[in-house]
Amino acid sequence: MITSIFSKSKPINFIFVAVYVCVLFVVTNYSLLFSGVNSSLATFFKWAVTLFLVFLIDFIVSKNNLTQRNSYAIMTFGLLFGMFPETMKHTNLLLANLFIIFALRRLISLHSNLHIKKKLFDAAFWIALAALFYFWSLLFFALVIVALIYHSQNDFKNVIIPFMGVATVFVLLLVYNISVEDVYLKPTNFKRYASLDFTAYNSKENILKFTVLFTSYIWTLVYYFKNIPDKNKKLKPSYFLIAWASMIAILVAIIAPVKNGSEFLFLFMPFSIIMANYIEVISERWFKEVFIALLILVPIIGLLL
Repeated sequence: MITSIFSKSKPINFIFVAVYVCVLFVVTNYSLLFSGVNSSLATFFKWAVTLFLVFLIDFIVSKNNLTQRNSYAIMTFGLLFGMFPETMKHTNLLLANLFIIFALRRLISLHSNLHIKKKLFDAAFWIALAALFYFWSLLFFALVIVALIYHSQNDFKNVIIPFMGVATVFVLLLVYNISVEDVYLKPTNFKRYASLDFTAYNSKENILKFTVLFTSYIWTLVYYFKNIPDKNKKLKPSYFLIAWASMIAILVAIIAPVKNGSEFLFLFMPFSIIMANYIEVISERWFKEVFIALLILVPIIGLLL
């Protein structure tokens, strides 16, 4: 039933997801909403970024034909927030993820073969900017290299341009630090902490969440790769970029210094697109419903464990 509701791309579906995300955000950040003016404003800003992410995913998917005309991607995106509500509490992570999605949007749009140099510069710029808020976002620069291989491997100028985008962010950072802090660089500009300590996941709730998440991810990814050969030849690089982005997001989560669930935020967008592509090609309706039901029930069951 749920998949039939979101089987068409309708404004009402976006409203459903937006309302769900807003309610979830209020429940997750309730204690911060009335803790003072500054706290309330900061919380409102996080809400605006979170809601904008839903809109942005919907826009990118429809603009670049990454799925058929349905709302499965934003539906999955919203349900992932339900599984990992901790992602809504961290402004730096939300901003870093927003900038990574901006970068991915520019890389995906390379299939049009228009303004390639500008798009490569923009993508590298956004990734470097994201790294200022969450250092390991820098790993997504690998997507720029992958995009170059698919689109511009024979143009040396295009190879140089992404590094100019990174250099631009670095220069702007220096200017800001000199003007405001009277130093060139601060230790806090690049927090390179990493951790492979997974003891924080050692609870029944987390084990359930990660089992469902990774089982669903691997299952749908296999089908995703299987169906890429049937996609429009012009769009194939974009589909591969989505798959690479999901793998990098998992790597970021593995080495994240803080393990509380928020580190999986970078996986939400690519996984939502991969899941949407899976749902739309499976003919057995009951099987589609099983995947969606799992994403809905896991947070509820987790609260009872």
